[in-house]
This record gives sequence, structure tokens and C-alpha cells, in this order.
Amino acid sequence: MLNVSHLTKKYNKFTANDNLTFMVSDGETAVLAGPNGAGKSTAIKCIAGLLRFNGEIEICGAKNKSVEAKRYLGYIPEIPAPFELLTVWEHMEFIARAYRLTDWEDRAKELMRRFELTDKRDKLGKELSKGMQQKISICCALVIDPKVVLFDEPFVGLDPHAIKELKAMLNEMKAKGTTIIISTHMLDSVDDIWDRVFIMMNGKIEAERSRKQVEESGENLEELFFGITESKTEREEEAE
Repeated sequence: MLNVSHLTKKYNKFTANDNLTFMVSDGETAVLAGPNGAGKSTAIKCIAGLLRFNGEIEICGAKNKSVEAKRYLGYIPEIPAPFELLTVWEHMEFIARAYRLTDWEDRAKELMRRFELTDKRDKLGKELSKGMQQKISICCALVIDPKVVLFDEPFVGLDPHAIKELKAMLNEMKAKGTTIIISTHMLDSVDDIWDRVFIMMNGKIEAERSRKQVEESGENLEELFFGITESKTEREEEAE
């Protein structure tokens, strides 16, 4: 479970996240949706413990920057950053050692197989294409079998097979009770997997909906998104 309470992040006078409060339950896939600059990635980085912020964030009941919380958390950044001089397999081993995992090899091999990385086992990070870097980033985050996973634009750069496998994995993790948060502006990429959506603009959550609420309204995710963001923009323009 993820609890975010009054998250505020400022860069000097600019407010990137403005008093965000939301919760994502066990076994729920939530989407942070919004146009570029809405504050999605900043929120993800705050939750991951990479930025200083005001407010409180708890991961499975533990403060997000605690060692306990980090053991529960998997994070896939928007831009993969593999170690240039580690091989694909050495990346997996590095994460396993850092988290003091036991009996991790079979899980690592299965992740690599599903993402078609087995034959790239001995490739260095600097030799990988952007898509391959994204795949190893995902594998490193999932090899720890996290209880909460943060994805920042996870489908960018992936080939169709990898997208299919990642969606299958997301459904498998959800069935196990994993909390999943996906930050994206590519709504069609998550249309078949989301349970709850938080629509952000200008650092704030402008709307929250469950899949059931959207389906009962007769809308789809894209219609909801544009209905909220475009009307918000029009109101702001009229006020100027």
C-alpha cells in the first residue's frame, strides 16, 4: 500500500507538487496522468525518496526514505541509467547483493527470458540500445519481488513483445497484491490495465476516478482526461 499525504515539492518559487494527497491500495494499479510539466515525474521521484519534499509518504506503513520501505519498493525511472561497465547479468547480481536476496538467480533468469535478454547476458550496459536499457531497468526493479512498484513512462522505447510481457507481468503482480503506480501521458498504453486514475495539472490533482466510476459515466479514460484538462485550461485562459 502507498499513502501520500500533503506532498509538496518546490524549486525556489516554483511549486512542482502542490499538496498532493492520495492512496493506492494493495493489488491496485493507479495511473498518474497529465500533460508534460504536470508534476507526475516529480511526484514519482519524491515517492522513491530521490527528492526532498514536505509532507508524508508511507510505503507499506514505513516512511518512504527508511530502509524498511526501500526493501518493499521497485522503481523504474523514465530514463534508464545502467552501469556502463557492468554486464546485464552483473546488473542483476548487483541488485541481488544490495538487497541481500537469496535464491534470486531463477527469478532473474526468468525475467531476462521474458524480456528477451538471455542472449544479451554478457553485454555491457554501454553496449545496450535504449530499449534494452529499459528492459534491464525493469528487470532490476522486479527481481526484488517488490510490494510497491513505481513506473515512470514504462512503455517508452519498448518493442511490442516487451510491452505485451510487461502488461502480463503487471497483471500477475496485481493478482499477488502488489501496489502499482504508473506515471504516463500515453493513455492508450494503460487503458486496459488501470484501476484508478489521478489526473494532474500544474502540480495538483484535478480529478480522481476509479475504473468503475468512468465506465458507469459512459466515458473512457481519454475522454475523461481531455474533458478535465481542456476545461481547466479554458477556465485559466478566461481568468487571465
